[in-house]
Amino acid sequence: MPRTAAARTRIRPWRHRRVITSVLAVLATAAATATATGTTPASAATAPASATADVNVAKNAGYESGLSNWTCSAGSGTSVSSPVHSDTAALKATPTASDNANCSQIVAVKPNSTYRLSAYVQGSYVYLGASGTGTTDVSTWTPSATGWQQLVTSFTTGPSTTSVTVYTHGWYGQPAYYADDFSVLGPDGGGGTDPGPQVPAAPGGLAAGSVTSSSVTLSWNPVSGATGYTVYRDGAKATTTGGSSATVTGLSPSTTYRFQVTATNAAGESARSAEVTATTTPSGGGTDPSVPKHAVTGYWQNFNNGATVQKISDVPNQYDIIAVAFADATTTPGAVTFNLDSAGLGGYTVDQFKADIKAKQAAGKSVIISVGGEKGTVSVNDSASAANFADSVYALMQQYGFNGVDIDLENGLNPTYMSQALRSLSQKAGGRLVLTMAPQTIDMQSTSGSYFRTALNVKDILTVVNMQYYNSGSMLGCDGKVYSQGTVDFLTALACIQLEGGLDPSQVGLGLPASTRGAGSGYVAPSVVNAALDCLAKGTSCGSFKPSRTYPGVRGAMTWSTNWDAASGNAWSNAVGPHVHALP
Repeated sequence: MPRTAAARTRIRPWRHRRVITSVLAVLATAAATATATGTTPASAATAPASATADVNVAKNAGYESGLSNWTCSAGSGTSVSSPVHSDTAALKATPTASDNANCSQIVAVKPNSTYRLSAYVQGSYVYLGASGTGTTDVSTWTPSATGWQQLVTSFTTGPSTTSVTVYTHGWYGQPAYYADDFSVLGPDGGGGTDPGPQVPAAPGGLAAGSVTSSSVTLSWNPVSGATGYTVYRDGAKATTTGGSSATVTGLSPSTTYRFQVTATNAAGESARSAEVTATTTPSGGGTDPSVPKHAVTGYWQNFNNGATVQKISDVPNQYDIIAVAFADATTTPGAVTFNLDSAGLGGYTVDQFKADIKAKQAAGKSVIISVGGEKGTVSVNDSASAANFADSVYALMQQYGFNGVDIDLENGLNPTYMSQALRSLSQKAGGRLVLTMAPQTIDMQSTSGSYFRTALNVKDILTVVNMQYYNSGSMLGCDGKVYSQGTVDFLTALACIQLEGGLDPSQVGLGLPASTRGAGSGYVAPSVVNAALDCLAKGTSCGSFKPSRTYPGVRGAMTWSTNWDAASGNAWSNAVGPHVHALP
């Protein structure tokens, strides 16, 4: 969420569409030429035959050692912990208008030998190739990989070739791309290789979290080198997951179950963890947040940036969830605090603030504390900071009477430890915790993204994800087509990604600015918000995109902010609020 009227605008590359179209035509011609000259296409590439075992001659192939052995043009690359295809790291490289973010490595090869080149990638216009082969240089690419996609091709070295440059790159002006598990498989050229994976250790720290009448949520400590985990219930395999938490469903009420978990990778499966037990609640148990079936969320500004200054009591009754913006980071990693800006809010006292929260709750509303915003720098990257986050948020809930927390971290988050923090908070707060999220559009383009993974990790305790459909430029919809910001299609086609990606319709809301002054771009009239809700819930009022099915349970809408809404005479809430509450 922006803290100022001049909210930041994420510039997207689609203004270069004509250039890209021309480039695609050139690439298509190049592909045809490559086929004519015998270049092996990615879909037909096969592993080379060899008298001895082939090895991966690439070094630091998973980027676990940062950018060691890799060189990225114009400082475009970095090693990141999320998203990753396996292990603990991956490459993130960001093109600019004048640089395509080329990240390369020189590998030792044998002359007159064939190598299979592959890598897992995410992003738009991601390329994989080899140069200096001494024969025909090769490359392959994908125009769009919203999740991890493997690119594969092969090359044969010349009679005197002893080294080859292998690389990935993106395209000029496009968003950052990701790469992981790079492989140049063939005869050892004398340069050695990374050691192969080892069977991971058994997970530790297995604990039972939220329990309902039919499910138990488990979490454990991540295991180095693991690419997945298997959960066992009463000795039998129950489910698998790529993260360090899982919810086992389909259980019987008032029943005690035994659970264990193992870690897996390409080398095999670990021993089983220590056992934990959990007992499901009687029928009818589980979480019960005091939020209506269809709800409106509004952010309340604890600062004066030119919008109408409000007390909590001034927020209109159309708002069901009021997110107080924002909590602040402390010097303790992961911990947050809240300081009411009494001076900036015209002398609003802490006692008045607490009393207003109680009054709203008595009227059936929820008031929660939002963590993050445009300038928020809260980092939860390990178990200690996760504990600090949960402890400090719970302390604020007790101090001010907040019903829960909103996660609005716009500078990235770690899905493993944020999930751990939220589960710990849920255990402290109980079943009536209100948990919301406000990711940016780029954060919810793929289920492998860190925000989306976090939402799915805590799905059983999650109230709603109000994605910000603004300050983003054009983005991909669930049908793979590009949609322009500020249209009904943009709202429905992007919401479809969440609805079909694993979130319940009740956990999906549409986040829009309350006025043109509330964001840098992306404002739409309230009538467009209502049309998008009708399209999703009832299949009516759609634009060119119409979902393949309807989602009557869609939660509703969110706005930044109640203050900007008030500055426009509450035009947004007066139009959107009644419409949301009248949804089926």
